[in-house]
This record gives sequence, structure tokens and C-alpha cells, in this order.
Amino acid sequence: MTDAPLPVPPGTTPAGELVGLSEARGRWVLLATTLGSGVALLDATVVNIALPTLGRSLDAGFSGLQWTVNGYTLTLAALLLLGGSLGDRFGRRRTFVLGAVWFATASLLCGLAPDIRVLVAARLLQGVGGALLTPGSLALISASFRPEDRGRAIGAWTGLGGVAGALGPLVGGSLVQVSWRLVFLLNLPPGVA
Repeated sequence: MTDAPLPVPPGTTPAGELVGLSEARGRWVLLATTLGSGVALLDATVVNIALPTLGRSLDAGFSGLQWTVNGYTLTLAALLLLGGSLGDRFGRRRTFVLGAVWFATASLLCGLAPDIRVLVAARLLQGVGGALLTPGSLALISASFRPEDRGRAIGAWTGLGGVAGALGPLVGGSLVQVSWRLVFLLNLPPGVA
């Protein structure tokens, strides 16, 4: 055995550069990771409210609407572990950013979908983005914060993510009054940020 320090995995902060919640850099890490995972959770609930309007607009039947919801959930759940593994292998930050861009692009495709088939395909892609985004956000928090701040950062990430999921029906109901497409386009500003 040697006393050499362990190598730092890609996408993590070296031990001497860990941040605290009281630092501006720490608050930015928390904000970025919470926004990322928050939009993935928000999207899981906000779409349900838009289904009746969406179905009328795209002349979609029950199975098309069901796949609009389940396609996202299926790809998100099926690829979540792979997303975390890719973050460990290629870098947490890189995987998180890729997931955010992927999710925002798929959200744009959802918002512009001319028919239910395109919408379902875009929702499947959106789930892939969410699977890259969600585990990367928690891994970034774990790798970036000092041990004494890590628990509070994870608690804030969890709590704010839960708030995002709970706000979904309220936000969805408000946006559907204007257009069901806004339910998906809502994800673009946080994705860009």
C-alpha cells in the first residue's frame, strides 16, 4: 500500500477546492443542479394537465396520450442507472450539461410537434435527457460540497425538487390556458441557464 492520494474522478472538484453553501460558487452549484433535476421532475407532472387539450389539438387517441406520459417515464427510469454510470466514466459535469442540452432540445421538439407520433418520439428523447441530467445533478452535489455542507445541500436539492414536482399541475393548468405547447417550452429557459 502507498500513501498516494486517490485520483480525482473526472467532473469532480479536487478535495482542496470543495465549496460550502455559504459561498457564491456553492450556491451556483446548488442552483444549477436543482434547476436541472427540477425541470425533469416538473415535466413528469406538468404534462398530465395538458393531456385533454393536447389530445384535442393533435386529434390523439387514448393510446397516444398514454404514450405521451409513459414514454417519458419509461426511458427516464430505464436509463437512470446508465446516466449515473456515464457520469462516473466521462465526467459528472459533462454528463449533466449533455443531459441539460438534450432535455431542452427534446422539449423544443415536443413543443413544436405537428402530430402525436412526433410528440411521443420527442418525449422518449426527453426521458433520455432526464436520465442523463438527474443522477448527474446529485453526483455533482456530492462531489462539490464540503462534508459539513453536503447533507444540507442534498436536503435543499431534494426539497426544491419536490416543490418543482408539486408545482407541476398548477403551472400546467396556467400554461394550458394559453397553449399546450408552452408546457414543453417551459423547459427551455432553465435548460439554457
